[in-house]
Amino acid sequence: MKEELATIQQIYNVAVEFIINYSFQIIGAILVLIIGSKLAGWIGRKIAVLCEKKGFDTTLSQFLGNMSKVVVLAFVIIIAASKFGITIAPFIAALGAIAFGSSFAIAGPLSNYGAGLSIIVSRPFVVGNTITVQGVSGVVDEIRLAATLLSTEDGEVITIPNKHIVGEILLNSFENRIVETTVGVAYKDDPEQAIAVIRNVLAQTDGVCQAPSPQVGLENFGASSLDIGLRYWVPTKQYFQIRYQVNLAIHRALGDAGISIPFPQRDVHITKEG
Repeated sequence: MKEELATIQQIYNVAVEFIINYSFQIIGAILVLIIGSKLAGWIGRKIAVLCEKKGFDTTLSQFLGNMSKVVVLAFVIIIAASKFGITIAPFIAALGAIAFGSSFAIAGPLSNYGAGLSIIVSRPFVVGNTITVQGVSGVVDEIRLAATLLSTEDGEVITIPNKHIVGEILLNSFENRIVETTVGVAYKDDPEQAIAVIRNVLAQTDGVCQAPSPQVGLENFGASSLDIGLRYWVPTKQYFQIRYQVNLAIHRALGDAGISIPFPQRDVHITKEG
């Protein structure tokens, strides 16, 4: 029992001595961390706002703001560590050894970060653009160092690792997406009249972009119809909604104009062998 009390007393003495000797350093380090973290956040926000005022895009502005915050926080941690007489040289050496040993394990994430930095600097697309890559399409909501986030008309969120974007064939259609389809009309009908009817529908439908203007023309001579091709742009988030609306309006307008939409027919002749 006496030995246990002696041990407790020894621990108590060490704790009191530590507090007496390092109390000011501890308080100073805590104050440095609190004030420094607040300052780092304030500087990061100010730099992001300044970059946006200078005409930088949102992604690059946020990246520069975040980098500034990280740099300031690093200096704050160094200052706080110095309050205890701790030097950062051993930590840098240890981090270097750890990074070398784990380089193979983190090759994938690092390649994503490198690709993300390339996207942010070269800016093949920005937030709000519509991109198609690796067989998926959507509006760019956010560009992170590790991944790019897309959203679709259905409210889905698509996360693409940045290493699967850089070096791939990338389609950027900016704010809109193109609709390409065909409408067949009977050979007996006037194709110029059908083209005029379709143009009128596209001009009167809300949401169909008029710059660039829709393209309508005779695309093919089908087996049972003249195929009228049409191409027009719509906002990406309303792609299917407007496409279905246009299709129904074209069907009604052609019917009102007396233009028929034929269906494949086949004549069958039956011969009787005598």
